[in-house]
Amino acid sequence: MNAFHQPAEWAPHAATWVAWPSASDLWLENLAPARAAFTAMCVALADVDPTTGSPRGERLQVLVPDEGARALAEAALGRLGAVFHVVPFGDIWMRDVAPIFLTGGGGRVAAARFAFNGWGGKYVLEHDDAVAARVAEIARHETFVHPFVLEGGSVEVDGEGTILTTRQCLQNPNRNPSLDQAAIEREVLAALGGEKLLWLGEGLVNDHTDGHIDTIARFVRPGVVVCMQAASDEDPNADVLDGIVRDLRAMTDARGRRLEVVRVPSPGRILSREGEVVPASYVNFYIGNTTVVVPTYGSTSDDDAVRRIGALFPDRRTVGIDARAILSGGGAFHCITQQEPRGGEGG
Repeated sequence: MNAFHQPAEWAPHAATWVAWPSASDLWLENLAPARAAFTAMCVALADVDPTTGSPRGERLQVLVPDEGARALAEAALGRLGAVFHVVPFGDIWMRDVAPIFLTGGGGRVAAARFAFNGWGGKYVLEHDDAVAARVAEIARHETFVHPFVLEGGSVEVDGEGTILTTRQCLQNPNRNPSLDQAAIEREVLAALGGEKLLWLGEGLVNDHTDGHIDTIARFVRPGVVVCMQAASDEDPNADVLDGIVRDLRAMTDARGRRLEVVRVPSPGRILSREGEVVPASYVNFYIGNTTVVVPTYGSTSDDDAVRRIGALFPDRRTVGIDARAILSGGGAFHCITQQEPRGGEGG
């Protein structure tokens, strides 16, 4: 198992795994807008060459729950060269329900599967706990099965041995109550081929995932982390965001480098239709082979955030897409994607 590790997201992908928004009882009036945002994301990631009609970016592997959903998804995505698989699932959060893919020597790719308990028992949906096994089977990779609970959105890697996470999630008694911090570190590092686990504290206000790292801090290259900065004290996450940057600046990675911290704006106070603060985050972007997709929220900070994140990825184009409909379900674009690395590629 030590021969495998999770590569950084910017390493080349063989595919991106996603799931077509389908559950009308979950999405209600947001189903059609969520499908529109999902489709826009897929179009951006596929990055189809207008001359050849072939994707220059991601090879999309799309789960659909049944044949009716397949027809809808094919109508929306078929021109992108997407591949469709009928696999029952609860909802579209592939970052957490799909396996985490690893790479190893000799060009090998493996799938790491973990226990899944509906984000600490809060959202237990039929079929979600079986998605990782089905995806690993379809991908036809060697598979490692781990008995402890781990969601892909709770860990962030630099591809060189460093893993970021939060205490709010991984040390939450609703995940692995029998494991203390030292045991969690051993299990996560062994499973993902890491050398050093760095702990942040709390996540965003009203984050249903209990503080997933992919909404607060992301590696953009080894030794460099991006996080958000509140524009004013009116930002509901102002104190949390300031604490995150203080903690990050005091950390060193697995190679002994003190982390360089880059800040982008926060969306500020984004409210649901019911008037509740939602965990809107620009750092829930997804790094595709040719395109970085950044969620936007109708905030005055949207354009500045997309521009600043784009500057961090000069070898890729950056596309901002309205994620408010997706966020109504609990997350944004990083939450609904899972990368499968290209064999033989390193960190």
